[in-house]
Amino acid sequence: MTDHVLRVGFAGPVGSGKTALIEALVPVLIDRGRRPAVITNDIYTQEDARHVRRNLAGLLDPAKVVGVETGACPHTAVRDDPTMNLAAGAELLERFPDIDTLLYESGGDNLTLTFSPVLVDMFFFVLDTAEGEKMPRKRGPGITDSDVLVINKIDIAQYVRCDLDVMTADADRVREGRPVVLTNSLTGEGLEKVAELLESYRGVTA
Repeated sequence: MTDHVLRVGFAGPVGSGKTALIEALVPVLIDRGRRPAVITNDIYTQEDARHVRRNLAGLLDPAKVVGVETGACPHTAVRDDPTMNLAAGAELLERFPDIDTLLYESGGDNLTLTFSPVLVDMFFFVLDTAEGEKMPRKRGPGITDSDVLVINKIDIAQYVRCDLDVMTADADRVREGRPVVLTNSLTGEGLEKVAELLESYRGVTA
């Protein structure tokens, strides 16, 4: 991809906090002078898109949040045949040529979900502590091959019997040096690091 737009994917199991992470990240990007837009993926509804518009009202133009109804497995829409997402992105950029960051949220899925390089320049995979400290040990391409692994909801680890130190150490081990970031999307903890890693790819793709 050779234009000025950085395209970033967010994947992860249902309930891991992908939508909340994007909602928390958008203000950080805007504070950094970026002009983001969001494309969500749901199988049958536009619930995530409505949620993002509602929570970012007054900060992000609602027209810059688009919901794609995939009608099929999330893998298909962002990895195997991303035609619908490519079309949604192209339409957004035609309407708003000032956009410089497109955030694609996948529908929730399992640990094998990845993004097509035709669709995004980089992607984050989001786990949360409620899924259990064992999750990184399960590996899967989402965990091992994503550009950045996010361990979200670190504030509830103590309540769900998750040893955060073990989960982080296992994540570091299976990812062999690729970035791992701990976040709390409600308080903003870790969001600056997420933004820094995202921005580090902008120069690579320019």
